Amino acid sequence: MPRRSILSPAERDSLFSFPDSHDDLIRHYTFSEQDMSLIRQHRGTANRLGFAVQFCCLRFPGFALSAGVEPPPALLRYVAGQLGIAPSHWEAYAQRDQTRREHLLELQAALQLRPLTVADYHPAVLALVDLAMQTDKGFVLAQALLEYLRRQAILLPGSNVIERICAEAVTRATRRIHDVLTELLSDGHRRRLDELLKRRDDGRMTWLAWLRLPPGKASSRQMLQHIDRLKILHAVDLPAGLDRLVHRNRLLKIAREGAQMTPHDLGKFETQRRHATLAAIVMEATATVTDEIVDLHDRIIGRLFNAAKKKHQQQFHRSGKAINDKVRLYGKLGRALLKARENGGDAFKAIESVMSWEVFTKSVSEAEQLAQPEAFDFLHQIGDHYATLRRYVPAFLEILKLRAAPAATDVLNAVNMIKAMDNDGVRKMPADAPTAFVKPRWKQLVLTDTGIDRRYYELCALAELKNALRSGDIWVQGSRQFKDFDDYLLPAENFQAIRRDNALPIPITTDCDRYLNERRQLLEERLATVNRLAAENGLPDAIITESGLKITPLDAAVPEAAQTLIDQTSVMLPRVKITELLMEVDAWTGFTRHFMHLKTGESAKDKTLLLTTVLADAINLGLTKMAEACPGTTYAKLSWLQAWHIRDETYSQALGELVNAQFAQPFATHWGDGSTSSSDGQRFRAGGRAESTGHVNPKYGAEPGRMFYTHISDQYAPFYPNLVNVGVRDSTYVLDGLLYHESDLRIQEHYTDTNGFTDHVFALMHLLGFRFAPRIRDLHDMKLYVPGSVKDYPALQSMIGDTYNEKAIRRNWDEILRLATSIRQGTVTASLMLRKLGSYPRQNGLAVALREIGRIERTLFILDWLQNVELRRRVHVGLNKGEARNALARSVFFYRLGEIRDRSFESQRYRASGLNLVTAAIVLWNTVYLDRAVHAMVARGTPPDAVLLPYLSPLGWEHINLTGDYVWREDQNVRRGGFRPLRPARDH
Repeated sequence: MPRRSILSPAERDSLFSFPDSHDDLIRHYTFSEQDMSLIRQHRGTANRLGFAVQFCCLRFPGFALSAGVEPPPALLRYVAGQLGIAPSHWEAYAQRDQTRREHLLELQAALQLRPLTVADYHPAVLALVDLAMQTDKGFVLAQALLEYLRRQAILLPGSNVIERICAEAVTRATRRIHDVLTELLSDGHRRRLDELLKRRDDGRMTWLAWLRLPPGKASSRQMLQHIDRLKILHAVDLPAGLDRLVHRNRLLKIAREGAQMTPHDLGKFETQRRHATLAAIVMEATATVTDEIVDLHDRIIGRLFNAAKKKHQQQFHRSGKAINDKVRLYGKLGRALLKARENGGDAFKAIESVMSWEVFTKSVSEAEQLAQPEAFDFLHQIGDHYATLRRYVPAFLEILKLRAAPAATDVLNAVNMIKAMDNDGVRKMPADAPTAFVKPRWKQLVLTDTGIDRRYYELCALAELKNALRSGDIWVQGSRQFKDFDDYLLPAENFQAIRRDNALPIPITTDCDRYLNERRQLLEERLATVNRLAAENGLPDAIITESGLKITPLDAAVPEAAQTLIDQTSVMLPRVKITELLMEVDAWTGFTRHFMHLKTGESAKDKTLLLTTVLADAINLGLTKMAEACPGTTYAKLSWLQAWHIRDETYSQALGELVNAQFAQPFATHWGDGSTSSSDGQRFRAGGRAESTGHVNPKYGAEPGRMFYTHISDQYAPFYPNLVNVGVRDSTYVLDGLLYHESDLRIQEHYTDTNGFTDHVFALMHLLGFRFAPRIRDLHDMKLYVPGSVKDYPALQSMIGDTYNEKAIRRNWDEILRLATSIRQGTVTASLMLRKLGSYPRQNGLAVALREIGRIERTLFILDWLQNVELRRRVHVGLNKGEARNALARSVFFYRLGEIRDRSFESQRYRASGLNLVTAAIVLWNTVYLDRAVHAMVARGTPPDAVLLPYLSPLGWEHINLTGDYVWREDQNVRRGGFRPLRPARDH
């Protein structure tokens, strides 16, 4: 037996499962003439059928059916159909065990298969080591092992042997990784790494703990502290390129494991493992701190701009009465002058009739003082904050190693000049300083009559540096989020190799001409159809006139009979405490088994303690208060369990288990088949210590906050959470949930509101195989893009913007395919690429080409929206489910007044993940008991109309007690494998 289990029971079953789709049956089990000849050599229909079925099983998955084991019905029917034999003959097969053994020996000889021997064990382990250097996920390794055994014509052994081989491969790979990380280390490197485990001079914490502290408030002082952390990390001076010698997945795992340990525990590691772990921690911390420094600069610049804008507005408001008085005065003056001109009077006397020359002169002086600059911009107020930036800018520019694309060379040159002037102590700007990056709105402040104003020159350069870092025109060496744009993508040679093999993992034709012809033809057909319907006034519930588009809103009323059913079922649901609900759902699904120990891979021994930790995240109570509210629990126990068992991936796997359980519920099919979904953001205010880490978005007011962006299936299951800044557009994260969730859902169509779409999202959705259907608020302002002349569609004239640019798509076609392939393979996340492509001021060829594809797809979608009421209704229903789920989440996340007060981004992510997991558990529990309530109504003789069942929702919480002491007490019925009794139904 292996030291520890690396496969769950479901994963073991999946490894040895038979294909069930018709296409897979054809691919694996279609007999050739030679196969049929071998099968016909056996006498009797039962023997021929049994021999053929065993033939298929040995071919794939790669093992023989044991005595008494039934083959899958789909396989049996397909094989029997090829032989012209009734599937029922299988029951008569192998009544003698000797017949089955003889058949298996014959088949092994014919297929040249052999069992796994001791001599095969070591080569099998070695075959997995390279993959284990990239991942230690047991299921991935087991799948690769099965493929290897099939290629070697070796029969599949039992799951215990497979796990043992995979576990040994992981152990060997880990040792090799330790060798790689330590081989290039000198004695000086090892000494500096060990010094990180010592306490700092203040004695409060070790250097390692201090280096991993999160940044605080966006201020010069915090920036300088974080720069000091990066200096310490740089001083370790690890060999260049060491991070590229180990796959990032394994490097991150080692770093996380080491970060959870105390310095004392790390110090007890054997020397090579200790130094390898510390090197991984330093490399991960270097990238993290670098990114946090850039983010701090971004936030400081943003805060200063907001302060300048606010000050500008306040000054204008304070002058409002005086400006109004002057306007009224000059209105009288103008009226007198106009009257004098009409009557041929003297203009000077006209002025004197309104005011004396002395008053007029004084009034002009006052008006000049009230007047704003011609540009009426707040930038002139930025200069007041120059001192704030100067406190950290020299150290900031010195610590970052910047590189630039051609589009940002001038900005980088300016930054380097500021850096050189700081180093040399020069105060006056040279006349030949680079100024090409200075935008028109800055020029009057930067380029003055007396030369270049250093204050505004630096402010302008630092603001443009912020924009260039965000867009990717400037990148930072050692960063994870601000790398060279090209470095994020699949290497060009790897992409070309995949393309030559026709193995690109994207569902579109890869020939550019063919692709554009297909889209053009489809667009012309739909344009012609909608143009005809618009001319005939035949668009359903929509009218297009010269003034624009008008669509009749959908009727959202719930039928009275449906409301009655909702009321009847809601009173029947048992009253339950949230602790009891979680225990019951875990008994059904075993989702807690996914919270495995970071080091050993074992599940948590105390499930109630684990659920307590999860609930502390979900209800926003925190570990300290939860320990007080949960009898028999201490903060130390909860903190230890969170450190070793709670991670992003364990939350994600547990959520996938709940979503799959919801997907398997027959009652959930009343709400959908799991092929559509929606996503929406929910803002939570950042308060307390987290206030400085929150971001401000004017859409949500002036208070800082965080956004929980959640994807929900048409069956109400929230299958992917994401913690994002409120200042980032929702559309950036739409694709992440569709690509990276851990459930069995196969989403085909996705809905968002207006904030969830851009042309780039439309393009990537299409390229990656999803149908995108946003509900666009100002649809009448959206322009259509056509392949030919605008005049070809006269009835749509008011909605057509221009033609789309096919040349831009052709020029960048290879890069478009490379980007889509990189995202699909997980080389880079979709959200990171969308943020780079959509950031100001980048207008590179790839961004423009994607925008043009997005315009095509957006036009096709709008045309479909105009003629398809059912599409509008689907989108409306899907988004309503997301909004209703947000109401449930707001009720669950009620402690601390719903404010996020955790300072670290990691803890804030856990809040979002815990909330999503618990809401998914509530949805599943409600679904099960709604099903039981409906069956109880049927048994009582009052069955509900099936048409009304989709109106029921599993998002109610009135029957769930979310507050009080959290006691984990199991219901007696549930303990015996039953269910809680329903409450008596009320007659309506």
